[in-house]
Amino acid sequence: MKKISRRTFGKLSMGVAMSVVVGGTELRLLRSAHAVVPTPAIDGTAAWGAAAAKEPINVLNQKPIGIVVHHTTNLNTNDFTRNKAWQVARQIQQSHFNRGWIDTGQQFTISRGGWIMEGRHQSLSILQGGTKHVQGAHVDGHNETHIGIECEGLYMNVTPSLPLWNKLVGLIAYICQQYGLTANDIVGHRDLDSTSCPGDTLYSLLPQLRTAVDTTLNGGAVGRMWPVLRRNTPATGLAKTMQYLLRARGATITADGAFGPGTETAVKNFQTANGLTSDGIVGAATWEKLIMTVRLNDTGEAVKALQNQLSVQNYPTTIDGSFGTGVNTLVRAFQTNRQLTVDGVVGLNSWNNLAM
Repeated sequence: MKKISRRTFGKLSMGVAMSVVVGGTELRLLRSAHAVVPTPAIDGTAAWGAAAAKEPINVLNQKPIGIVVHHTTNLNTNDFTRNKAWQVARQIQQSHFNRGWIDTGQQFTISRGGWIMEGRHQSLSILQGGTKHVQGAHVDGHNETHIGIECEGLYMNVTPSLPLWNKLVGLIAYICQQYGLTANDIVGHRDLDSTSCPGDTLYSLLPQLRTAVDTTLNGGAVGRMWPVLRRNTPATGLAKTMQYLLRARGATITADGAFGPGTETAVKNFQTANGLTSDGIVGAATWEKLIMTVRLNDTGEAVKALQNQLSVQNYPTTIDGSFGTGVNTLVRAFQTNRQLTVDGVVGLNSWNNLAM
């Protein structure tokens, strides 16, 4: 919610885009006529150790008309634990006390690890009732009409973590269901105030967020999100990981992280060989064909891809193409941190989380 300079709405940083695969098909959304959105797990104020509100909470006898997405502007930590999430919630409340507010300003907070927490007291019980609204303090002039959700992290130039994104979709869909709202009622903080919040990249993803929420409301499968890489994307660790995977599939390219014409040609050749649209763009459909399951005692370029991406995710290891006990320990630590099945096997879900 921190105010900075206004940015151009919808700005998309080069190379930061997303796509999804649903039912094996890119960007195809499955829908049903009726759906019940599951109630998300939400840690209440008592769970994370909130201090008492300084004054009574104002509960309005009306439903909210919109949902505002924020980012906290904290550093993008890779500590995805519940304890870290609770620590962030306490820090936010204290910082809002320091501003002279009576309590946490937003109604809900989602950590990078995907833990949803009640922000302002009574927000959870009032949401469950579905008829009233806890007045917050998250966007001037709209606190009586809008629910605020803080996303832990700074999203000017990077995408949210996958656990955060998935829980954001689920929470917003549940809020919409409770209050009779639609995906079109989702806005970013900058839509209502002069601020850069929720960050250029997260703001650019709001159309996809609305689509994912709408799909959830209609009983459809949202699918997995993947980064999009294309020619002339600035050199990144993820691009290098993709190049190693292409080498594992037989491409004769250098894994240097630079997505140049040679890499584009290798991508197109791979897409053609696998029945995909040969456009040279590595989106969800291409990722899900390109990745290879690796495990203890495996060797080769796919293991190098894994080792490189572990290092990108701050689990540094030597890139030697050997999946030994050290790599196995790192994989299990990563899976534990991301709340995945801890088996040391790097399959689809583990790769998806590693890429985000």
